[in-house]
Amino acid sequence: MREVRKPFLVSILFNLIVTCFLVETLHTSFVNGGEGFSGDYSKLSGIIIPGYASTQLRAWSILDCPYSPLDFNPLDSVWLDTTKLLSAVNCWLKCMLLDPYNQTDHPECKSRPDSGLSAITEIDPGYITGPLSSVWKEWVKWCIQFGVEANAILAAPYDWRLSASMLEERDLYFHKLKLTFETALRLRGGPSLVFAHSLGNNVFRYFLEWLKLEIAPKKYVQWLDDHIHAYFAVGAPLLGSSQTVKGALSGETFGLPVSEGTVRLLFNSFGSSVWMMPFSKYCRTDNVYWKHFFEGRGTGNHKYHCDDMEYRFNYSGWPTNIVNIEIPSTRGIDAYPSITEVAQQNVSSRECGLPTQLSFSAREVSDGTLFRAIKEYDPDTEKLLYQLEKLYHDDAVLNPLTPWDRPPLKNIFCIYGIDSKTEVCCLLKNDDTSRTFNLINILTTFVFFSLLS
Repeated sequence: MREVRKPFLVSILFNLIVTCFLVETLHTSFVNGGEGFSGDYSKLSGIIIPGYASTQLRAWSILDCPYSPLDFNPLDSVWLDTTKLLSAVNCWLKCMLLDPYNQTDHPECKSRPDSGLSAITEIDPGYITGPLSSVWKEWVKWCIQFGVEANAILAAPYDWRLSASMLEERDLYFHKLKLTFETALRLRGGPSLVFAHSLGNNVFRYFLEWLKLEIAPKKYVQWLDDHIHAYFAVGAPLLGSSQTVKGALSGETFGLPVSEGTVRLLFNSFGSSVWMMPFSKYCRTDNVYWKHFFEGRGTGNHKYHCDDMEYRFNYSGWPTNIVNIEIPSTRGIDAYPSITEVAQQNVSSRECGLPTQLSFSAREVSDGTLFRAIKEYDPDTEKLLYQLEKLYHDDAVLNPLTPWDRPPLKNIFCIYGIDSKTEVCCLLKNDDTSRTFNLINILTTFVFFSLLS
């Protein structure tokens, strides 16, 4: 089946146009005394939480690049500088890579997120990186045309390579985000509108859960009412994204002039690589923090608990299984010695020398079954399994790979593109000499489940 992919820029621009339309709608409702807010709408602030790879990263060290006239100096652009990417790719990788186990920087170079609107409005203008570099700049222009003051638009950039817990541990990101909301209220006298895109929605969700541990329970909802009037979830991966699986197993270049293998090495070094993995609509986990508080157990892998719907219906609430792995008959099941039992359940056909096919649902991706199944055949997945268990299953605030509950916010708008083919599963084929990875596209439109449903 031929793959048809909608251009990234067109999709995002459409989403943002709809967002600005809703901003104008809110503008009108505020003037007329909308719910939870009355008075001068100019007191409102807009806080932007960008998506994956949408915050500029700058060098925070000096790195001499041999055989290249281009070196990295403090404050030089790292993500994204295509000139250095093309001319000094090894140096560039040193500034981008993280240790997959402890999320520390490369010994020779480290990068940190830029600050302010400039961190998200211009990443690296150009033909290749234009879709990543100019989306938020145009959005800011549109907001100004709607009458929003420039200083009322605030950015909350972050190091999108890190998991949620590491964002707080290394950068105190969620403390800073809380101060951003409180500063906006004190400065302008009104609550904020939150605009989150893609991974930024997962960041905001984690912030809301983290906030429960920072504020007295009786004051939590009041804090939200005072500081947040509306939340715009633009392209929120409410059940994860199958494209994350492709990036982890094969590599997704997004048009960058690098090989898929290099991108895969980079992607799998980031703790955030697991953050948007698909997960089941019907499975949840224990809250590690509360189990520690009430039962004295704060460590250990807390298993998923699924309701009857998970086993009554196929695919964990998705249109199909997320991953299908086709094993050549010449290697047979011995290629996966650790998953004999799984294979017996999922084999499509082993007769007449036909390939063996293993299928994994969204639940089996999020609970680690997929990565445990292939780690002996593909050792690189050992890193992903470690990150999954350490940074997500054992997170003391929230396991992000669980279904959303509607946040106790006054107004929530979920915004998606429509009538576009959406990648929902992957087919992985392997032989003795090479590995190919093909996406299977569903002909009908697939929309993630809404927070408001």
